[in-house]
Amino acid sequence: MSSRRPRSRASTGASRISDEQISDLVAKLQALLPEARLRSSDRMPSSRVLQETCSYIRSLHREVDDLSDRLSELLATSDVSTAQAAIIRSLLM
Repeated sequence: MSSRRPRSRASTGASRISDEQISDLVAKLQALLPEARLRSSDRMPSSRVLQETCSYIRSLHREVDDLSDRLSELLATSDVSTAQAAIIRSLLM
């Protein structure tokens, strides 16, 4: 059984993405991955690029959550009238 979804008969040929376009997009996506840049000469399979992209996005989410928690702690412990607090507030606006 194929894992591909059946294509709608109503879709037009103009709305389809060619295999070449998909390969180009996957190559661009691979170039955005930090680990993939180190081995940029190696061409990874599309499935691996997508897996690594998902992992990278999850790690970015964790990092954002971590930084958000640290910022909350910093704001909770700092005097809101200081210059440092004013800088932080201006960065958040």
